[in-house]
Amino acid sequence: MTIITNNESETVQEGQKLGEKLPPGSVVALHGGLGTGKTAFTRGLAAGLGIKMDISSPTFTIVNEYPGEIPLFHFDMYRLESEAELFDIGWDDYLERGGVCAVEWSEKVPGAFPEGSIVVKLESLDGGKRRISINNGGFLR
Repeated sequence: MTIITNNESETVQEGQKLGEKLPPGSVVALHGGLGTGKTAFTRGLAAGLGIKMDISSPTFTIVNEYPGEIPLFHFDMYRLESEAELFDIGWDDYLERGGVCAVEWSEKVPGAFPEGSIVVKLESLDGGKRRISINNGGFLR
């Protein structure tokens, strides 16, 4: 599925629509360069999960945890040099905790994602628009 959003608010809304459908244990791999809307989309995911906290990029902390009925674990792989570093911070444990893992810069650790992960590719277009492509393998309806 491919969606074009006209502004940040619409990008957040599309994230929220996805977040409302996610079961516990879901993994969302976010691809896209700087400024493509990965964090805005993740704010929407959080809203869809019922999380009412400010969501910020975990660039320097690697992961931010947001509690909720289904918690959100928001990762940023920008500073990691290898998949091994991700596993060193407990990636396997996060996958087993029953929350949703949203991973910015996921293209840096492609071998870390379990089968069934949702891939969201965000791309900047002219005029502040974004192209959002969601590949969910058909398991979300």
